Amino acid sequence: MDDVKTGRRDRKKQQTRQALIEAALRLVDERGLDHVTVEDIADAADVSPRTFFNYFASKDEAITGDLFVEDDGTGERLLSAAPGVPVVEAFLNAMAPGLTAMQDDRDVWFLRMRVMEANPSLILSLIARSSAAENQLVRVVAKRLGLPQAHPYPAVFAAAAGGAVRTAMMRWPSARRPLTDLVDEAFSYLATGLADPRGEQGSPGGQSPRDEQDPADPINERRNEL
Repeated sequence: MDDVKTGRRDRKKQQTRQALIEAALRLVDERGLDHVTVEDIADAADVSPRTFFNYFASKDEAITGDLFVEDDGTGERLLSAAPGVPVVEAFLNAMAPGLTAMQDDRDVWFLRMRVMEANPSLILSLIARSSAAENQLVRVVAKRLGLPQAHPYPAVFAAAAGGAVRTAMMRWPSARRPLTDLVDEAFSYLATGLADPRGEQGSPGGQSPRDEQDPADPINERRNEL
């Protein structure tokens, strides 16, 4: 019975959080960032301003604070992957549930991206949150590999992975392809060491990294299932 009650409370909290996010995005999209207050957002979500601050520190955070880079279990899944799984493959698998959830909620995400493009001041908030998430990934990767946090590999991995995910997200609204596909494609370029995508001769007809992947490779097998 306690587990049932806890599950209901968690669902209610998630519903309230989502209502606040969607209200913030809709209002800012309609009026502009400077013409929307926390009180407006709370009223649109049918909660009190006090409830709003139980979830977000500011209206900016309500817009940018639910980004995939937040802790959504990715770190725990990465750490719990089987020891023999390469870290890149483990990270892609760990991200999969979050990416799928984003794909299912793509209309809200496209609205978020439009709002952020129209309100450049939000970028500062995004940078701060992305930096915090990147630092967290550094710690997780270091722990996964048994490396000191000062070792350059975890920091390089986190920066490269963050860049790949951000590139995929920027392409997503116009690509008309699943976000998971775009993320896998971005990581396939990293897997080649950023080799020239035009091929060995530098010709425009060269194969993409996705075409050149070994079909038996576990990451490539997962891509083919998308």
